[in-house]
Amino acid sequence: MNELAGSVAPGTVEEFRERLAAMSDGLPKRLRQCADYVAANSDRIAVSTVAELAAGADVPPSALMRFCQILGFSGFSEMQRLFREAYVPGWPDYSTRLTNLKESGAGSPAALLAEFVEAGRLSLEALAKSADEAALDQAVAVLKAADTVHLVGLRRAFPVASYLAYAFEKMDIPAMLHDGVGKLDHRHALRAGDALLAITFSPYSEETLTLAADARARGLPVVAMTDRLTSPLARQASAVLTVPEVDFGAFRSLSATLALAITLAVAVGTARADG
Repeated sequence: MNELAGSVAPGTVEEFRERLAAMSDGLPKRLRQCADYVAANSDRIAVSTVAELAAGADVPPSALMRFCQILGFSGFSEMQRLFREAYVPGWPDYSTRLTNLKESGAGSPAALLAEFVEAGRLSLEALAKSADEAALDQAVAVLKAADTVHLVGLRRAFPVASYLAYAFEKMDIPAMLHDGVGKLDHRHALRAGDALLAITFSPYSEETLTLAADARARGLPVVAMTDRLTSPLARQASAVLTVPEVDFGAFRSLSATLALAITLAVAVGTARADG
């Protein structure tokens, strides 16, 4: 951590993300809270105050200021300026949470539909603003070159992994879905020349993390689809695709994640068809 203090501030949002990912493991508790919150809510930096971000990370403002300095900035204002200059005017504020259901319609199907539609809209808008084109290109290159694409995404990530398995099969791309049925472990199906596409979000699936670590230990490339650059899955990956999703209650919207999955599947299929 100390070796990062006093370093030159990141000049781009991409450099900021790379430095954040590189430094997160060695931070003490409060600064790690800052790193996790900022990684998951980078869209809020341009429009929030120090107090608002500190409250979101559940740390005192002084800890957030120290966090900015560790990253190489003179303070919060310099870090915020980087994000304000990177995005066009009118950068939307996603810090506003979904409003509670009106008492008159609480729990009704129509009210729930409205809330989930709004969560999906916000998630898709956030993805459009924050998508890392270089990481997406890298992920496509890895999966294009793979002999077999292994897919793992359990619990709430399972619909995404199963959709990708379906899409790859329809495009004649060799793929294998690791679904965990019967607690069967298929990690030994991974072979040299294969690649793993792993999907998990907080709270992270231990089975997914274990398979990703095993693939990495064998020297196989891992493409991660996750919620933040500081997630434990990102540490195992050759390419990291982060997906912002707005939660409604305890349910995570998958709108942006499925949009990214469709993009990835079609891009890989197109790349393979082109040779």
